[in-house]
Amino acid sequence: MRIKWFGHSSFLLTSEAGTRVLIDPYYKFLGYRMPVPIESDIVVVTHDHTDHNKINAASGDYLLVNEPKEYSRGDVSITGFKTFHDKVNGAKKGPNIVFRFQMDGLTICHCGDLGHLLTEQQIKEIGKVDIAIVPVGGRMTLDGPEAAQVVHQLQATVAIPMHYSTKALGILGRFVFAKADKFIKAVGHRTTEVNTLEVTKENVSQFAGVVTMQYE
Repeated sequence: MRIKWFGHSSFLLTSEAGTRVLIDPYYKFLGYRMPVPIESDIVVVTHDHTDHNKINAASGDYLLVNEPKEYSRGDVSITGFKTFHDKVNGAKKGPNIVFRFQMDGLTICHCGDLGHLLTEQQIKEIGKVDIAIVPVGGRMTLDGPEAAQVVHQLQATVAIPMHYSTKALGILGRFVFAKADKFIKAVGHRTTEVNTLEVTKENVSQFAGVVTMQYE
């Protein structure tokens, strides 16, 4: 599987068979810019906010995945789990969907704009994952230490941070989001930096810890 980060919360997962899964597309956001259009077989939207739901950034006859239920296309199986964007059951920022992807023998979890720790029931339903993609920038979502707790809740081998401050963001973006350093420290394992993550069931343990992805 190949994992590419487009900045913010947007990723493209490409299976060994070539199925392309685009997650949380946008156009432009605080200095980030997506290389649209992106040819996709599946487009996933974790919540209906404008920096996550620009499905027109995708092209192709894609399957839209935007509800907390089960989906499948080709060699990819997806399950959505209802969560919230805040710590008060969505009263401030609304709902959020955590999506679990099963492809190439791996289980990947994209947490969207998760704003709270997972409940025991949610942990049980989602199960153990190989790769957890979690928001770490605080203010709008989990902060670094909270995101690290979610990684541990999911028993993830690999943790990929998203929704945090990078050099690509303008002044406003750097003010709104914290950096990933507190998350990395809280996870407490080695960090690997990549442009694109090429991961398989056989080599996933080589990336154990935090994988930070470069925005290009």
